[in-house]
Amino acid sequence: MKLETRLCDLLGIQYPILQGGMAWVSTAELAAAVSEAGGLGIIGSGQAPPEWLLEQIAKVKKLTRKPFGVNVMMMSPYMEQVMQIILDERVPVVTTGAGNPGKFIPALKENGTKVIPVIPSVALAQRMAKAGVDAVIAEGGESGGHIGELSTLPLVPQVVDAVDIPVIAAGGFFDGRGLIAALALGAQGVQMGTRFMCASECTIHNNVKEVLVKAKDRDTVVTGRTTGHPVRIIRNKLAKQFEELERQNVPAEELEQLGVGRLRMAMVEGDVQEGSVMAGQICGMVKRIEPAADIIQDIMTGAEKVLGRLSGGEF
Repeated sequence: MKLETRLCDLLGIQYPILQGGMAWVSTAELAAAVSEAGGLGIIGSGQAPPEWLLEQIAKVKKLTRKPFGVNVMMMSPYMEQVMQIILDERVPVVTTGAGNPGKFIPALKENGTKVIPVIPSVALAQRMAKAGVDAVIAEGGESGGHIGELSTLPLVPQVVDAVDIPVIAAGGFFDGRGLIAALALGAQGVQMGTRFMCASECTIHNNVKEVLVKAKDRDTVVTGRTTGHPVRIIRNKLAKQFEELERQNVPAEELEQLGVGRLRMAMVEGDVQEGSVMAGQICGMVKRIEPAADIIQDIMTGAEKVLGRLSGGEF
């Protein structure tokens, strides 16, 4: 049974699965493995300098000839240079977050690059569709890292009804059941981050992978709500510091300063107590470290089983 959607045709991929472009997590090794396995691997450029991104793109191109993407944080101090690299290197797909990519859309589209912003609301989805993007990623608050207010279940169908471009669902997806649920809501595919953190090819510190494998269903917490930039992370010493400071009504600037450098501290250095272990609510479902290809095949096999069960009238 084939499970191809408009998204597969749009991006030239085999399966409607995107790997989230996570800073300090989504390097060339992971992105290439996901793309080679039939999904869309995405390099997370974060706030990395341009030369790092150039190296990563070169590495992906050596590892796979299949389409891949780069995630651009619009608040990066290197954003202009990053966009120029994407144009120069003719990157097939760009996903964006933390800002409006509007002024870059004409050049990217002329270059043949598909533009897919992450959006947390219907209003922003409509604005991006009007600006000419190719698709949107509707990301609910179940996801790891920076989150919006709405949960995935109410967000996705509202966005689907509001725009005429493909919608990719993100936040809370793990296996084939989630993929079929997303398609039932009208999405054309899913983006997953947390599960791919435990791919064998993911280069994050093993301490982080161990934390994810041991995580339970209630082990994430949202920090920084009072700053206006809430972040979902695994509960640890850093999270408790945030909670205590927020109870004391500490100014937002001080809270934001507390988070500086903490993501690298976890993902690269392996400090899973003082570092920021960004992960989604599905972390409790991650039980092992396995190759990206096995993850994708598990998702697709599970999706086919669900479809077979439903078409057979088994509920």
